[in-house]
Amino acid sequence: MGLRTRVINRLNAALERFLPEQRLFLRTDTETRFIRLRPGVQALVLGGSALVIGWTIIATAVLLMDSIGSGNAREQARRELAIYETRIDALSRERDARAEEAAAAQERFSVALEQVSAMQSALLASEERRRELETGIGVIQTTLRRTMTERDEALSQVETLSASLNGNNGTGSDVDRAEDVAATLDFLTAALGRTAAERDAMEKVADSAIEEADRIALDKKLMEEEHDRIFTQLEDAVTVSMAPLDKMFTAAGLDPDKLLAQVRRGYSGQGGPLMPLSFSTKGNPTAVHSESASRAAAILDGLDKMNMYRIAVDKTPFAMPLKTPYRFTSGFGQRWGRMHAGVDLAGSHGSPVYSTADGVVTHADWLSGYGRLVKIKHEFGVETRYGHLSEIHVKVGQRVSRGDLIGDMGNTGRSTGTHLHYEVRVDGSAVNPMTYIKAGKNVF
Repeated sequence: MGLRTRVINRLNAALERFLPEQRLFLRTDTETRFIRLRPGVQALVLGGSALVIGWTIIATAVLLMDSIGSGNAREQARRELAIYETRIDALSRERDARAEEAAAAQERFSVALEQVSAMQSALLASEERRRELETGIGVIQTTLRRTMTERDEALSQVETLSASLNGNNGTGSDVDRAEDVAATLDFLTAALGRTAAERDAMEKVADSAIEEADRIALDKKLMEEEHDRIFTQLEDAVTVSMAPLDKMFTAAGLDPDKLLAQVRRGYSGQGGPLMPLSFSTKGNPTAVHSESASRAAAILDGLDKMNMYRIAVDKTPFAMPLKTPYRFTSGFGQRWGRMHAGVDLAGSHGSPVYSTADGVVTHADWLSGYGRLVKIKHEFGVETRYGHLSEIHVKVGQRVSRGDLIGDMGNTGRSTGTHLHYEVRVDGSAVNPMTYIKAGKNVF
């Protein structure tokens, strides 16, 4: 204790110059008392006060910086949300433009297909006419050869008769014979004149037939070139139209070949909307337009594939469930330590909610935390869910198409505000709905 007292005394002596000893008097009615504040006690009090004030300043600064940082984060979140909504609107407009382009391309293809059919009919008719002209030319040539032979025989007979007339002596029988010969000559001369006129007419017909055959051959060549140009355009159109569809299904994690096989099996009984082109070989069985037939068959196969893609698209949830303004408030994945199996889209109470693909309603009632919930079963093992609805407009077992109204946005079930909880499940497992929506942005 002696050492401790000495240390305290020395400390007080050292602090005496800066903190002289102070006395605090306490006076009552009967007595007066005082409290002596030594330099060490004063230093301890001042240090504690400084420590408390410093801690208060630091805590206030931390809270102020945290408040400023939170405000910046919220502002950044609002800016990102505005950018996202602008992007969504742009994608919607782009989707509408792609749909209009696809419809226009389909219409142009239908017109081109009609032109191809008309040109094919005209080509077959021109070939039939050319064969008829060739047959007529052959008949004319045969007739000309027979006429020339008859003319030569008649000339030979005329020379023989003339020689006989020149050798007669003018007797009565010779005179009669001469008259007969003269009559025969007159008849032969008239026949030769008619034959020559017919020959000239036949030659003109033959020349006209040759010119017509040349003109038909030229028309045929021009028509074949036009067919080739149309086929090339159609092949390019099919290729260009098919690429974004393949890309869309691949981006969604779906196998295009598997989907098309399922669609083909499901729609095999209808025979398809298009029939293959047929090429006539009448009169010439070997004249088969193999190249044109192959190209036409390939184009029709492409169109049939596009048609099956269209069926698959209608049955796959590539569309958005909302057409009114909304905010993307929560994504797919872990949230607050739990799995969030869909996306949350906040909007006005009562906003219409639409089916994102063709399917059958399997649930249309209240379900635990979902509140009012609609489940729709689609093809290819896909199911969509629409939760927290305020109203339901469909019934279990009802068939719906993409874009049909199924309910209104609400705040039922376990929800902190009006929004739509949208899920996509494949074979029972939840997948990110935005994968499908983003995959369809270049097509719809």
